[in-house]
Amino acid sequence: MQAAAEAFAHAGYAATSMDEIAATAGITKLIVYRHFEAKETLYRAVLEQVFDRQVELFLANIAQGLEAEGSTRALLEVAREWPDGFRLLWRHAAREPQFGDYALSLRDVAVNAARGVVTPLVAPELAEWAAQALFDHLVDAVLDWLDHGDAAHDNDFIALETSALRATVAAWATTSSARRA
Repeated sequence: MQAAAEAFAHAGYAATSMDEIAATAGITKLIVYRHFEAKETLYRAVLEQVFDRQVELFLANIAQGLEAEGSTRALLEVAREWPDGFRLLWRHAAREPQFGDYALSLRDVAVNAARGVVTPLVAPELAEWAAQALFDHLVDAVLDWLDHGDAAHDNDFIALETSALRATVAAWATTSSARRA
């Protein structure tokens, strides 16, 4: 699965063969086909595994009372575990014709968590934009940290990003309150 994520993230779905995935994994194509009947099945399995792991961590963090920090921590942890899978899920899959709708449905599940945060705080006409923007910001921040940050400072990133998320939502809430008044 890791090798498939790497191959797909680097070359795209259409340009990646099962032979390349097998070679990246250091196994034969026959072994790949024993587990996945088709390349499409494997691609979808990578997306599902990354997403399911993210949900698992997110829910565990929320259960501990870590809301903004928990979201940031969950995404970063998954991104560290599966950097190519994370990129595949949140950047590449939506542009692949076979997976665009599926990727958008997973994104909507994730954005729904942001909806729960912003809807009570912002003007109704801004709520959907705010939820989408909040999620996009967090994903972009994690991807930028993967590319330019130092893993030794992940806790600093989490603290900074958590503060940024809270400040953003607070600013939107203040603006919405002023508009209502």
